[in-house]
Amino acid sequence: MWHNTRAATILGIQYPILQGPFGGNLSSVKLAATVSDLGGLGGYGAYTLTPEEIITLDGQLKEATRKPYNINLWVSDIDSPPGGVEDAHFERVKAQFKTYFDELGLPFPNKPAPVLSKFENQMEAILHVRPPVFSFMFGNPSPVILAQCRKLGIVTIGAATTLDEAIALEAAEVDLIIASGFEAGGHRPSFLASAESSLTGTFALVQQIREKVKRPIVAAGGIATGRGVAAALALGADAVQIGTAFLACEESNALDIHRQMLFSDESKYSVLTRAFTGRLGRGLKSRISEDLTGKRDNLPGIGAGPRQTTPFHRLSRSRHFPFRHRPAKSDRCK
Repeated sequence: MWHNTRAATILGIQYPILQGPFGGNLSSVKLAATVSDLGGLGGYGAYTLTPEEIITLDGQLKEATRKPYNINLWVSDIDSPPGGVEDAHFERVKAQFKTYFDELGLPFPNKPAPVLSKFENQMEAILHVRPPVFSFMFGNPSPVILAQCRKLGIVTIGAATTLDEAIALEAAEVDLIIASGFEAGGHRPSFLASAESSLTGTFALVQQIREKVKRPIVAAGGIATGRGVAAALALGADAVQIGTAFLACEESNALDIHRQMLFSDESKYSVLTRAFTGRLGRGLKSRISEDLTGKRDNLPGIGAGPRQTTPFHRLSRSRHFPFRHRPAKSDRCK
């Protein structure tokens, strides 16, 4: 049968279909559990959570489903320098963003305090709760962490945007490798070269990796239909990861306005932008993404940016936000 693949066997699932683990408060226990209960692999993006919150989340997932599920973290989760955001950088960000705050009648936030990486502490929580699957992006965990995962029976999945990254993940003995094509919604998880130079399409990337790597491949980016799944498997993938189509489901934590956007004519116009976090990602075009094109020096970074853009995030959960941060989008959902 088409669904009897190496990836399905390793993950202990019926169908080789993974739900993309959303960031930005779009993941939900209900969606992850539903996907897992129906034979796929549900996922939850936990990179913003504290270790205590990860422990609570894992308990909720274990209560909601007896099937395998995936918790996702970012290996590299900070872009700001160790001493915090420099004054000159903060002033550039303020000059660029203050107009939006003024229009909404909001005070501009103060300069954020230095922020430390949460990844090591988050990993302690992951190793403590032992989720069936742990996936990661923006790098490769240390050999010690990966060895502990193997010892505890936690299946590991790493994300690659190039052949070189896939080879590095295989050398680290990661169990499965996501081939993240440039069509994929959300952040580009590149870690060996710049995201702008790592934009191979999904199906081309799957074939490149298949030629050189023996680990099972999960195709991700631009896949939302049965035809897309069949094409990915025919080209050498062992599974697919689908994000946008699951984001449109009522079980996700997206608002109705987000779902309406995904089915509207605006969904035809996605763009790669650094506008919202300083890292390259694909979303729907918006006023802010257009305004900030080519202004990378004026953008906040992960670890510095969220404090500047948190009011935007709150308002993006409101129907009244006039220049909405669009939900991540790879291609039109059908």
